[in-house]
Amino acid sequence: MRTSARKARLVADHVRGKSVVEARAILAHTPRAVAEDWEKLLNSAVANAEHNHELLGDDLRILSITADEGPTLKRFRPRAMGRASRIRKRTSHLSIALTPKEQ
Repeated sequence: MRTSARKARLVADHVRGKSVVEARAILAHTPRAVAEDWEKLLNSAVANAEHNHELLGDDLRILSITADEGPTLKRFRPRAMGRASRIRKRTSHLSIALTPKEQ
């Protein structure tokens, strides 16, 4: 994802350990842009669990959620007196693991 891991972790901390229903509600009302990326990833993980493992989407909870650093794109910006400064466009690897709720 084209966002820094630090920003993604701020949103991930809100939904860690929550049920899928709670996590969707939290992500829908989180104003940060990376919340949309987390929501897409959560929906994909739920769809995979339903299709591949015959689980019910509403009976799942988030086991682990991580945002690790990805490769950094290095760019340069012109500055005064012929100099240049480096711009680091950071990326991140997002991952979610789901598990069935304890009944």
